[in-house]
Amino acid sequence: MNSKRITEDNDLKKAFRIRKEVFVEEQGVPLEDEFDEFDKLKDLCEHILVYYNEQPVGTGRLRVVDGVGKLERICILEPYRKFGLGKIIINTLEEIAKEKGISRVKLHGQTQAEDFYKKLGYHTSSDIFMEDGIPHLLMVKELVE
Repeated sequence: MNSKRITEDNDLKKAFRIRKEVFVEEQGVPLEDEFDEFDKLKDLCEHILVYYNEQPVGTGRLRVVDGVGKLERICILEPYRKFGLGKIIINTLEEIAKEKGISRVKLHGQTQAEDFYKKLGYHTSSDIFMEDGIPHLLMVKELVE
């Protein structure tokens, strides 16, 4: 189990396949809502892949919004969700944020994942809101060196 920054188009396509399977096919997010202008290399986002048995099975991205790191598009293929890979994705994105001098991160977490994020030090900071037809919460965390 390891993660890596995406630096090549081939790896970005792997991340897109994972996101399409999880968000579009499994959760019913419209395809046109899942992919956006930040889905390219060397732009305003850092994308990562997480591996299990050398197979890419999860992904996420970090985007800086008004000086705050926003963790986005975090997902893991269904058969691999109980191996601690979500924690690896979050930790990797937080490390990238620290490298960029970011001390605060936030995310829009699905309500069913609220306890997972709380275990990683995130605090719920909003009421429930709908995003792509799925209930979410704003969650924030202060990063420490």
